[in-house]
Amino acid sequence: MMRIGLVALASAAAFGQTAAPAFEVASIKVSTATPGSASGISSDTGRIAGRNVTLRGCVHSAYDIPEAQIFGGPRWVDEERYDIDAKAPGPAGDHEMMTMLQSLLAERFKLVIHRETRPLPGYALVAGKKGLTAKRSEPGTRSVTSWSRRSIDAAGCSMEHLAAKLAGVLHAPVADLTGIEGDFDFKLEWTPDELQTGVFAALEAQLGLKLEGRKVPTEVIVIDRAGKPSEN
Repeated sequence: MMRIGLVALASAAAFGQTAAPAFEVASIKVSTATPGSASGISSDTGRIAGRNVTLRGCVHSAYDIPEAQIFGGPRWVDEERYDIDAKAPGPAGDHEMMTMLQSLLAERFKLVIHRETRPLPGYALVAGKKGLTAKRSEPGTRSVTSWSRRSIDAAGCSMEHLAAKLAGVLHAPVADLTGIEGDFDFKLEWTPDELQTGVFAALEAQLGLKLEGRKVPTEVIVIDRAGKPSEN
């Protein structure tokens, strides 16, 4: 097994400028998981663990953007798989750690990206005839949203954030065109064996929302350059 060893990442100021947030230590090694094994990144306060992840999957997590909206890069960004363990200098929330993951990808994978907007086939999230029926969140509600093959469970969730989660479920761009402001609490459930039709029906029946198929202006990330991390 090739090991791409333990590295310390600088987080101090240089030349009078503060460096981007970075992990204190990080280990990256080629995954030995069997084909078809589970893949993903989990986090705990101040730590992340990526198992059997591709570089494109890491970009998805670091920049909170569906993989269908990540373009470019050499073929290996979808084929080579890695295990990543990283520790922040101190307690850190998910947002800060994902910023640190962005720094790690730039440092170790020499990742260079840019953002642009493209019209892509997808869906517009709009209000249905009866209007949104979800409960408004209490002031100060922490935003927490989890999703699986059969549900989206959300607290403190905006319509924009719901659209992003639906994009992940449907593997297609979803634009929030509801015009609804604020955060909401809800649980959306559907039959996993009928994913697309189930989500469409559940949205209208349970939340009073609709998905309309159309080309939507979609922010995408383009991978300009990437390199496999070298062995230390």
